Amino acid sequence: MPKQTGNMYKWITDSFNPIGGKCPHKCKYCYAQNFQFPSLKEKYSGLPRLYENELKRNLGKDKFWFVGSCFDVWADDIPVSWISKTLRHCSEYPENKYLFQTKNPERIYRYRVSLPEKSIIGTTVESNRWYKEMGNAPHPIVRASVLALKQIRMFETMLTIEPIMDFDIDFMVEMVKAVNPNWVNIGANTNPKVKLQEPSSDKIDELIAKLKEITEVKIKPNLKRLMPK
Repeated sequence: MPKQTGNMYKWITDSFNPIGGKCPHKCKYCYAQNFQFPSLKEKYSGLPRLYENELKRNLGKDKFWFVGSCFDVWADDIPVSWISKTLRHCSEYPENKYLFQTKNPERIYRYRVSLPEKSIIGTTVESNRWYKEMGNAPHPIVRASVLALKQIRMFETMLTIEPIMDFDIDFMVEMVKAVNPNWVNIGANTNPKVKLQEPSSDKIDELIAKLKEITEVKIKPNLKRLMPK
């Protein structure tokens, strides 16, 4: 199975995806689950499964791995043993950094003592509202609330607002403020097969300005599509 390397974040050097099949969250905009790249179809079709050969991979050192870039490792339906094996393998390469991003942060909290020391915990909040395109994932307010209440402060935390969907500005800002992440990432939908309800450029400008008063804001190049000026 060819390794999956993506460019979801420019600061990520490699992607590690030992779990394949169709992600239980079934987010409609997901590029992996919609096979936006044909090479993903074989690995991310059918029932979830663990690729044991991936767990023999040399993860090297001084790299920044996105663990589960094409599949939410922390979805409720994923067996405990698969998660444990994945974390154990990452911990064998302690000189790397690891990003664990999930729409189910309640579950990642239970594994906090098993995470590699140089881990970053992230969750996605496309909006403060619920949209059907979010599939089976927990409500974004629930995701943010868990990260805010659990305060996993032994690790850096991030929120990614991608793909950004229309939101309520005051509620969105308060949600981020409650989480108090080390930084916020903002990006737009890149799946041409799925049309989302997206905010205006003025609304995005206002959100960015207010979030910069709270934390560091990282803007992805794909956001330019919604902010042409």
